[in-house]
Amino acid sequence: MLESFLYFIWQYQYFSPTNLTTTEGESIQVINPGFRNHNAGPDFTNARLLINDVEWVGTVEMHTQASDWLVHKHQYDRAYDNVILHVVWQDDTSVTGRRVDRTNGTALPTLELHHRTDPLLLERYHLLTTSADAIPCAGQFRSVSPLRITSMLDKTMLQRLERKAVIVRDLVDGTGGDWEETVYRLLAITMGFKINAEPMAQLSRAVPLKALLKHRDNLIQVEALLFGTAGLLDGKVKEQDRYIDTLEREYRFLAAKYGVVDKQMPAHIWKWGRLRPANFPTLRVAQLACLITRNASLFSLFAGATDAKLLVEALQITPSAYWQSHYRFGKASEKTVPTLGESSAIGIIVNAVVPLLAAYAHHRGEPAYIDRAISLLEQLPAEKNRLTEGWDTLGLGIHTAFDSQAAIELYNEFCSVKKCLSCQIGAALLK
Repeated sequence: MLESFLYFIWQYQYFSPTNLTTTEGESIQVINPGFRNHNAGPDFTNARLLINDVEWVGTVEMHTQASDWLVHKHQYDRAYDNVILHVVWQDDTSVTGRRVDRTNGTALPTLELHHRTDPLLLERYHLLTTSADAIPCAGQFRSVSPLRITSMLDKTMLQRLERKAVIVRDLVDGTGGDWEETVYRLLAITMGFKINAEPMAQLSRAVPLKALLKHRDNLIQVEALLFGTAGLLDGKVKEQDRYIDTLEREYRFLAAKYGVVDKQMPAHIWKWGRLRPANFPTLRVAQLACLITRNASLFSLFAGATDAKLLVEALQITPSAYWQSHYRFGKASEKTVPTLGESSAIGIIVNAVVPLLAAYAHHRGEPAYIDRAISLLEQLPAEKNRLTEGWDTLGLGIHTAFDSQAAIELYNEFCSVKKCLSCQIGAALLK
């Protein structure tokens, strides 16, 4: 038995109210069960109860065993003095021989639930929590009303936006409130595509955007500063050519000018294994350099975006000539190297632009930016991966990036950790 199940039973009052009494025989009537407290302190706040016809207003604490009150030392914590009812699955005080009291020594009214809970509810609960399926409710999913599912997906999408917005706000704090620098760092991290996200983040912290923008009219200088600081100009390239010589020369000059010599990253920090050549870090750095030189303000490009198709087109840039025939330094490709593709551009919008808009909405106090973020997701096609395919198999229609992002959040934050009781779908199945 988990306390989370007790929270669920109490919140929705899924127990028999007939002749409801405390373990001491006092009558109980629940006027309002209160509100779940997710912070420190008792589990439910602002509860209203009638105990022996006397109205009490205060908090409710819950435990699987009554003795847990003593184990958690609540009897010494004055924050629990306003608890008006102790709700437990089983009262074991007769076994332990110790009474549950407040700090002033007054006895705490206790309600025991195990004999008041429908066994069928317990059976359904255990069916979900012990399921071996990746999605615990997979066998029952089709029986849930579409309206309930849609409501839960809306909730998980907003939760995902909020969670990612927090990450962006941390970046903003790290730049001293500079939104242009924040967008640059966020873009770099996103273009690392998980595997090289951390090295790209480190690179964007080492080379400030302001330095790069001073050379916005000279792509090779921007490339030199980025490649050199990234440690990718290591001097070990066997095939020396004019382009590489120029990069090394420009880097030595610019690194000294902007004081980033001591910030050069070790080459081994970059990951190459199990990557398609189109995702090699050298090509991603070249594409980042190109995006910086093409846009006077990346923030304006992202924050002002309303048309997903136009933004995808703006992001599908072609890097400098060298990187149209190379994936790595000194190794020419037999075929023309593809540009930053549509799927990569969509990934940038989903993982950089949308979180940016969500964070900016909080910063400005303007919900319109949240609406804009959602609109972009609804205009983009759904992501295709094993997880979204699994939802498709269960009949969950995934057509847009909004759908796939919401489904991914639902799985990661609820299904994989079996928080079925906090999920509207799981709650509906229990009912």
